[in-house]
Amino acid sequence: MSASVHDCVGALLVRDGRILLGRRSEDCDWLAGAWDVFGGHVEPGESGPGALHRELREELGIGPLSTRYLARIDGSAPEPWRLRLYLITRWRGEPVNRAEHAEIRWCALDEAQQRLRDAHPRFPELLSGALDSVRKLEHP
Repeated sequence: MSASVHDCVGALLVRDGRILLGRRSEDCDWLAGAWDVFGGHVEPGESGPGALHRELREELGIGPLSTRYLARIDGSAPEPWRLRLYLITRWRGEPVNRAEHAEIRWCALDEAQQRLRDAHPRFPELLSGALDSVRKLEHP
């Protein structure tokens, strides 16, 4: 991977048919004020899952117990990036806003799709697919 592409991980935390999103603080270096999934940049020598666990501990104070890879999406703004997205349905602790977010909110599917639509055109489809897979696991 080129050093000029930001390697990122993100989590779709799902509980009771809702997805947890955060609105980034206005003073963030990356995507200030935007709604986003939780996660961040992968540090040198860190694995994707390792980065995800670190970011969720730092941002929300939780430890994932159930992690499933969903997809990779790519973008070019504000700089080139790649995001590996994971579905998280079980975790240790209760999510609390600990860093870099002005607010966090549990969103129904339509609200989450609306909030993330501008971030990447695949987000609405990925959010819908994630909730569908959770429903199938809960009600086989």
